[in-house]
Amino acid sequence: MGSIGFGQLLIIAVIVVLLFGTKKLRGLGSDLGESLKGFKKAMGDDNQKDKDADDADFSAKTLADKQHTDAKSEEAKQDKDKV
Repeated sequence: MGSIGFGQLLIIAVIVVLLFGTKKLRGLGSDLGESLKGFKKAMGDDNQKDKDADDADFSAKTLADKQHTDAKSEEAKQDKDKV
C-alpha cells in the first residue's frame, strides 16, 4: 500500500519533464554533477593535507642544522632557476 511502483515513478517523471522542460533539467543535472565533482576534489585535498600534516618532522633541531637546511634549499632554488 505504501510502496511506489514503476508506473507511479513514470507518471511523476513525465509530470516533472512537462513542468520544467528538458533543457532546464539537463542544466540542473550538469550543475549537480559539477558541484559533486568539486566536493569530491575538495575532500581529496583535505585528505591530502591531513596526510601531509601527519608526515611533519617535529624533531628538535639546532640553529646550525636549520642554517644547513636553509642553505640546501637555497641551492636547490638556484639550480631550479638555472634550468
